[in-house]
Amino acid sequence: MSAAPIDFDQTVDPEDVARFSAIAEDWWSPTGPFAPLHRLNPTRVAYLRAAISHHFGRDAQTIRPLDGITLIDVGCGGGLICEPMRRLGATVTGLDAAERSIAIARAHAETQGLTIDYRAASAETVAENGALFDVVLSLEVIEHTADPSHFLKTLARLVKPGGIVILSTLNRTAKSYMMGIVGAEYILRWVPRGTHNWQQFMRPSEL
Repeated sequence: MSAAPIDFDQTVDPEDVARFSAIAEDWWSPTGPFAPLHRLNPTRVAYLRAAISHHFGRDAQTIRPLDGITLIDVGCGGGLICEPMRRLGATVTGLDAAERSIAIARAHAETQGLTIDYRAASAETVAENGALFDVVLSLEVIEHTADPSHFLKTLARLVKPGGIVILSTLNRTAKSYMMGIVGAEYILRWVPRGTHNWQQFMRPSEL
């Protein structure tokens, strides 16, 4: 089965898409290049569960506090966040410009018996089609985009009135340079060299 070609727009950096496509097979390996995300996931999911539940007046302690909530994860990679959000009850769309990552995410979700709408497309394409979501997530993605300002505007177009947008990224500090680039890329070699560009990291005030 052949996939439709990706419509690259100004938010997508083709070089970054190629880098992540090359290591897509390792998305679900807890000891591979995405090991830091696996270790971060419990804390990240707990935060998302609490923040989304609070925003919509839900009890975060229930088994499925996100029932009835539509959510899109922009730059979902292999689906590390999509799957727990689906288990919490959300109707989830996973979006990524790397076709190989989407294929891995889709296959893994099937093994877990989870229904997730995975799409190999850009955020701009989805926004132009008029799709709206209660929750728009984009985690560790904006630092990989070609035009961060346009990317943020695109995310805003995806959220329903009264909805919520949640982003995370690496702060541009000396610590992030040492840990995110020197440590992760050159010493520990968790990810290929060139995966991160420190100049593209964003301070909270800039975001």
